[in-house]
Amino acid sequence: MSEPTEIRTQSVIAKRRRTVLKAGGTLLISLLTPLTARAAQILAVRMWPAEDYTRITLENDSDLKTQHFTLKNPERLVIDIEGIDLSPTLKSLVAKVQPNDPYVSQIRVGQNKPHVVRLVFDLKEEVNPQVFTLAPIAEYQHRLVFDLYPVNPPDPIAALIREGKWSLDDPVDSGLPSPTPPLAENTPPFAEPKPGPKPNAAPQVTRMLTIALDPGHGGEDPGAIGRRGSYEKNIVLSIAKRLKAKLEREPNMRVMLTRDGDYFVPLGTRVQKARRVNADLFVSIHADAFVKPTANGSSVFALSEKGASSTAARWLANKENAADLIGGANLKNGADKQLASVLFDLSTTAQINDSLKLGKAVLQEIGGINRLHKNAVEQAGFAVLKAPDIPSILIETAFISNPEEEAKLNDNAYQDKMAEAIAQGIKRYFAKNPPLAKGRMM
Repeated sequence: MSEPTEIRTQSVIAKRRRTVLKAGGTLLISLLTPLTARAAQILAVRMWPAEDYTRITLENDSDLKTQHFTLKNPERLVIDIEGIDLSPTLKSLVAKVQPNDPYVSQIRVGQNKPHVVRLVFDLKEEVNPQVFTLAPIAEYQHRLVFDLYPVNPPDPIAALIREGKWSLDDPVDSGLPSPTPPLAENTPPFAEPKPGPKPNAAPQVTRMLTIALDPGHGGEDPGAIGRRGSYEKNIVLSIAKRLKAKLEREPNMRVMLTRDGDYFVPLGTRVQKARRVNADLFVSIHADAFVKPTANGSSVFALSEKGASSTAARWLANKENAADLIGGANLKNGADKQLASVLFDLSTTAQINDSLKLGKAVLQEIGGINRLHKNAVEQAGFAVLKAPDIPSILIETAFISNPEEEAKLNDNAYQDKMAEAIAQGIKRYFAKNPPLAKGRMM
């Protein structure tokens, strides 16, 4: 009777052996077969068209490799992106092309081969493409960026000519060696003019004054975000446009905006634009934010050569100077970094003194419409204020992180009052510091 039991035992052992061998074989196959790499996921696609350039951003969960080339007749840019598959998010890029885009007429997307997606940009004119990646920062993950620059970049002076704000006879460079316009009176930065008989008429200005207005942030860089979802970049652009309209009502003033739409402009490029039009003043407009929602008030800042005037000023300068990282400056192109370094070295005490005078005049006017966070012009190493030959200030119009002030910043009447106050401050500055002939260094 033991034979059947013995047979059953051998059968069970054989079955177990087959199971173990099958599992071992599966494990061996899995070890020898290379794992298929997971395709990267495209999280979002964005387009930022502007006359300066058009930017296309693909946000994804890993670093991507690309190859690109251009084709003629008609003009096209072809980009092959490795390690991804076609997805609905990527296909949605086709619908993001706007009719008023200066450089892109349409985009075609397709799976070129396994794990390689091809983008074809049909162009309206020849471009100089820059293709680069950005590491994760702030709220963004990895970004693959395509910047399409025109072969012939737009000239800000040509734009002013089209608007009827610049005569072809206007001097651009007087040839004077001084990088800073000489002051009409040799007074300390905060000294009030000596009392005397008031003139019957405003000081006569023998030339046009050019004001560079710089709405902070833009495009990929939203700036500070209020609790109600307000974006700093949108508010300051609105204030800047209001200020532009008010200043241009003056017969002797014209205005250049460093950006007139929702797109990113590197800090060094903002300074370059102001210097290109030989600006007499540079005014950068922002809306402050702080970790505590109770922080409130308006502030005005100038450049400092010797460190910040307060810990808060240093913190704010570091935050504003990070705009290039968030907005997405092409760090592989060292031009902006080199320019910022050169401009800092050229910044002069005279320029800073003039900036402090301008800042004081503007601060006094702003104090009439909003509480001041500090009653004096503060100083710190703001990269955007480093033009060596242009008095430059940065205005924090209010705290967007404060719910009450966020509501003010979104109010048309408050924006108009803020623009009017800044305009009056600028006019007050010129009344005390009449502009004289001005030369350029670079």
